[in-house]
Amino acid sequence: MNKEIHIPYRAVLPKRPLPIIVIGAGGIVGDAHLPAYKKAGFDVIGITNRTKEKATRLARQFAIPHVYHSVEAAVAQATPNAVYDITIMPDQFVETLKKLPDESAVLIQKPMGDYFQQSKEILAVCRDKGLAAAINCQLRVAPYINAARYLIEEGFIGELYDMEVKVTVQTPWELFPLVKVHPRLEIQYHSIHYIDLIRSFLGEPISVFAKTLKHPAKQLSSSRSTIILDYGDTLRAVINTNHDHDFGPQHQESYIKWEGTKGAIKVKMGLLMNYPHGVPDAFEYCIQAKGEEPQWRSLAIEGSWFPDAFIGSMAALMRYKNGESDGLSAHVEDVIKTMAVVEAAYQSSDQGGIPIQTEF
Repeated sequence: MNKEIHIPYRAVLPKRPLPIIVIGAGGIVGDAHLPAYKKAGFDVIGITNRTKEKATRLARQFAIPHVYHSVEAAVAQATPNAVYDITIMPDQFVETLKKLPDESAVLIQKPMGDYFQQSKEILAVCRDKGLAAAINCQLRVAPYINAARYLIEEGFIGELYDMEVKVTVQTPWELFPLVKVHPRLEIQYHSIHYIDLIRSFLGEPISVFAKTLKHPAKQLSSSRSTIILDYGDTLRAVINTNHDHDFGPQHQESYIKWEGTKGAIKVKMGLLMNYPHGVPDAFEYCIQAKGEEPQWRSLAIEGSWFPDAFIGSMAALMRYKNGESDGLSAHVEDVIKTMAVVEAAYQSSDQGGIPIQTEF
């Protein structure tokens, strides 16, 4: 197909941005949340953190006018239309959500709980308080994902029959000390992104097959996983991650690939390679034309997973709260289903496969 296609991929911003209060001041806040909000022109009016010095440092860096000594103080001084951006660890979510005003808008950092029972408790609190609550599953709204979604939803690559995520990198887990020690490290804190992403394109899988593994010389609960989501006999969805590729950049890989009856799309997620510095992303697509050899095109996309996808998450919540959009794709009512798949993946990994007959 030689005709150039206009592919929209930028986040749709709210007509009336709402003021933001950030609860938490960890590394992800300074690396992604606040740079994203600054880039989008969103107004962060306050921040609070258990260690006030961290909040104060970020407030100075990003010109945030108020540093609150507690969540209660932040709520007491907030405007009624404030959006709460919760960036603390999952075991603090329920306690924190209970302190927020009923019917307020809240963006909760993923994962939606450390365990599925906790996920259900978070959902129950959000329902009880009538919160407009979303989980920050931001990969599903990264610029290159928006571009892929447009091509697929408009029918350019036909009927999807294959979706693959492959990550072969060296991940410096020491940059995430609170996450590094988690007993459910790889799927719960990394591959969850891809499970959620696949769900956002393909819907609910019938079942899941999974195995998550340790490295023999590293003190991590898991660092490699293979996950197969069952969508029947023609649609394949697979996730392969390896965070232990400590052998230089030459054979590192980090991509998402979609194949359809009329074409294909491949995205390189450069952020994960040479992390945290990353390498350039790449977006390529091939749309077959009858009687012609397949030709791949490249699309230059401005913005990446960090920080631009975080604009998309917050913008979607603001638009939903304002009534500018009818639905909220990463609503807690949706992401609880991602957490159910994550739980099933761990159960599959623990139960193991079918034993092979050894005597004949």
